[in-house]
Amino acid sequence: MSSSTSSSDAASPWRHFFCLAAGTAVLAVMVIYVFVTLVDPFDTLSLSPPLHRGLVASNQRFSYPSMARSERFDSAVFGTSTSRLLRTHLLDTELGGSFANLAMNAATPYEQARLMQVFRSAHPAARMIIVGLDLSYCATGDSEQLLTPRAFPAWLYEDNASWRGYREMFNLFAVQEAGQQFGVLIGLKRPFYNSDGYTDFLPPDSDYDPVRVAKHMELSGIFIPPGDRDGAPADWRYPAIERLDKAISSFADTTRKILYFVPYSRKIMPGPDSSGDVVWQECKRRVVTLAERTPNTLVLDFMRPTPITDDVSNYWDGLHYRHDIADRVVRDLAAAEQGAVSPDYTRLAENRLSASLANRGTAATRSDVRAFSEGVCASAMSPGPSTTQGAIACSSEASVP
Repeated sequence: MSSSTSSSDAASPWRHFFCLAAGTAVLAVMVIYVFVTLVDPFDTLSLSPPLHRGLVASNQRFSYPSMARSERFDSAVFGTSTSRLLRTHLLDTELGGSFANLAMNAATPYEQARLMQVFRSAHPAARMIIVGLDLSYCATGDSEQLLTPRAFPAWLYEDNASWRGYREMFNLFAVQEAGQQFGVLIGLKRPFYNSDGYTDFLPPDSDYDPVRVAKHMELSGIFIPPGDRDGAPADWRYPAIERLDKAISSFADTTRKILYFVPYSRKIMPGPDSSGDVVWQECKRRVVTLAERTPNTLVLDFMRPTPITDDVSNYWDGLHYRHDIADRVVRDLAAAEQGAVSPDYTRLAENRLSASLANRGTAATRSDVRAFSEGVCASAMSPGPSTTQGAIACSSEASVP
């Protein structure tokens, strides 16, 4: 009897210690969880306090959905790093409205379409969207790269993200980002990105080295869209263009849609009439066809021989242009929107709402569709005389490469 009592008494301190340790651990987890949800690192949760949060996650796929939902903006830029240098302040000045730059590093067309969906849901009467088209949009074949090695938090792009997010805060990454956000809130840290998305990622211009740039160009090789291609170009499939079609057609007819092929350096582009050039030209033709059936859409081509693309000194590498060129592209977009011509770009197509429909803000059943052509186009994209149905521009400025 005494032996049993003694054993029970010996176990009691251990039981007490275990209960205390377990209780402390549970309490610590609860405190950490409450901290994370109150700080709300991705500025998404419904019940978090209305604080002036920053964009703290270095992976833009976590940072940008909250910006896409923000009421501060009525217009947005989408694309990859080739569109990130379009300054929002200059966009506001030149094109009007209030812009967010939602272009993400190496963003796939799928990721861009998901972000467009978030922006459209939050802004059903968005004023303008600008989409930079590059290599990823012109890939061919039945398969499509949806994601990159960078994590993509699909839940942040869903309509119920503000509530579902409470389930997604219970992980070490959320704790880490909450610590970053708390540092921003108390003034000890700076956000990773500016609140409008624009963040300069280029080195200082004083570090520009023409020799190093030339080496980058040489190592880049020639950029030809990847993918399977069988048969005539008209039979090829461009899955990213199909996705883009669905994404932009979901916006209101009154939303102005500007699609522009970004100005890659000519050093990395295939020669005229080469097999690689045919892939690019067919891609452009598909975008023109898209514009013809999408109200209020303008298509511009900066990806051609121009004073910008022919001058290597305008670039840091084959894809990324310098600050003054970024500002020049913004001003060119604004000029094109006003109907101006420029040696920097070719107008491929325009589908503009009539003034009466735009002023009333009603959905358009008819629109003014124009493909810009002059004379005879003799290229892989348009082998015969130009027409107004799906023809890429052969304007007086220069023929399409």
